[in-house]
Amino acid sequence: MAEYSSLLSDLSENITNEDLEQLKSACKEDIPEDQSNSITSSKEWFSYLEKNDKLAHDNLSYIEHIFEISRRPDLLTRVIEYRTTVLKISEDDEIDTKLTRIPSAKKYKDIIRQPSEDEIIKLAPPPKKV
Repeated sequence: MAEYSSLLSDLSENITNEDLEQLKSACKEDIPEDQSNSITSSKEWFSYLEKNDKLAHDNLSYIEHIFEISRRPDLLTRVIEYRTTVLKISEDDEIDTKLTRIPSAKKYKDIIRQPSEDEIIKLAPPPKKV
């Protein structure tokens, strides 16, 4: 559970107040407006999701979905890394589990990752004028 707490703390540090409004808006179907207005920090948002069975140490699909539709691949990647390292769910298995609601989550790992030397396309210098 320490890893889970660390994950939520890490995610919280990377969610600004503006981001929080966008995330709350993305889950407006699941959070009534009066309760949404009372959530003022990302920690409160995570706490609300946990209390309403939308988030748990072994159930991350909801926030994966929210991070994807909110266009936050950086946060989504952290959740995927937690799932593959801490929960030991391999990339091959993740699409078939209840933990992954969206098969497209896998694509963000490649977007965030830096390409290796072999993957970089090298262009030839431009031709010299004669």
